[in-house]
Amino acid sequence: MRVVVIYILTIVLLVFNACANNKTSGNCSITDSIQYTLPDTLRVATLYSPTSYFIYRDTKLGYDYSLVCQFCEDNDIAIEIFVAHNMATMIELLDSAKVDLLAYEIPITSKYKDRVLHCGVVNSTSQVLVQPINKKSIEITDVTQLVGKDIYVEKGSKYHQRIENLSNELGGGINIHLVDKDTLITEDLIRMVSTGEIPLTIVDSDIARLNKTYYKDLDITLQLSFPQRSSWAVSPSNPRLAQIINEWIEQEAPQKKYAELHKRYFELSKNEQRPYSIDFTKGYISKYDSYFKKYASHTGWDWRLLAAQAYVESRFDSTAVSWAGAKGIMQIMPSTAQGYGLTDRIAYIDDNICVASKIIKKLDGLLADYVEDPDERVKFVIGAYNSGLAHIYDAIALAKKYGKDPQKWDGNVAEAILMKTKPEYYNDPVCKYGYFRGRQTYEYVNVVMDFYNQCKRQIPL
Repeated sequence: MRVVVIYILTIVLLVFNACANNKTSGNCSITDSIQYTLPDTLRVATLYSPTSYFIYRDTKLGYDYSLVCQFCEDNDIAIEIFVAHNMATMIELLDSAKVDLLAYEIPITSKYKDRVLHCGVVNSTSQVLVQPINKKSIEITDVTQLVGKDIYVEKGSKYHQRIENLSNELGGGINIHLVDKDTLITEDLIRMVSTGEIPLTIVDSDIARLNKTYYKDLDITLQLSFPQRSSWAVSPSNPRLAQIINEWIEQEAPQKKYAELHKRYFELSKNEQRPYSIDFTKGYISKYDSYFKKYASHTGWDWRLLAAQAYVESRFDSTAVSWAGAKGIMQIMPSTAQGYGLTDRIAYIDDNICVASKIIKKLDGLLADYVEDPDERVKFVIGAYNSGLAHIYDAIALAKKYGKDPQKWDGNVAEAILMKTKPEYYNDPVCKYGYFRGRQTYEYVNVVMDFYNQCKRQIPL
């Protein structure tokens, strides 16, 4: 009996030492070494959203998506993504064992405690007031100061419920303006506070932080609700996977990756459509005009249009790197550059503009069957360069379905791409590529065309 006990203890110590020696792999603990091995392919469910998962310039992005990809890479396993339409559908996928992990911020509440086992990074959010920054001081620093103020929220939303409760707690007096969500959504209201169209609104703090990267003139510091914690989740029947994820995220490398992603999505400025200002009295648009003239012939475009696009993309800065990783004067995504055989030279002026001209020519060819008029198609191509072709296809389909002209940009497909911020539209059966912040492409096309028209007036062909 004594020999048996010594044998068992020896095995346990060997397992413990093996795990300790391989701690950096994120793939070993006493429990999972004996009972559980990560699958060859991790099946992950998520939702389209501006923070979790979306497609931009034909590249898959998102805070949760990028972090779970890092987990799979570190553990040398493949990943398969399932995009659900809503939270309920996503949890049903977990219940039926069709997925292993929910890489989305699942609220840590009694509602979900029997259906999921939370794991990974625990994030905390609260509802916050969105107000313009007063140059002298923050106007509202306490909830009692909301009495007599006008606040705009989506009708029937959790923000509507919260501000009504808060008004009642204060004895009334908050002027609540309800907005039909079919007309405007949270992102629209945040933008309208920035532009001064409305004075105040309420959103969740993570959405507020993300949007502040587009609108720096907003203050989002005043909390209006208790914090709500959330994290990824697995099935309650799979505690070993939760344990492996928890052990992984505590390691130094994943912690650095988490900090990097948090900065990328919630801190780095994304306001790329700034007003243009350039001195045309010198008789040229930029010192790179010869390159634009050289490669515009590949596209069939006026070289000044190519130059205008470069200016809006990077302000002619060959060292520019966007929040999404796009590089060079024409802001080419690394995955796109690799597809054209351009890797180490991605930021070189000549190569960058050359590849951009090839991308434009390809987009024009792919859109020719959808937009017959070549002059009108230019705007579609410019839009596709900014958003990725997938979202333009979706916008064309939405325009056709909802009574707009699918071959006209202004007032038609341009309006349809704005619809892709709303769940009822990006989950529409005709929409294949999910959520997209359509306003950035809407504004991008306008700014490029406006600058191009100014170039035509100032600079000879």
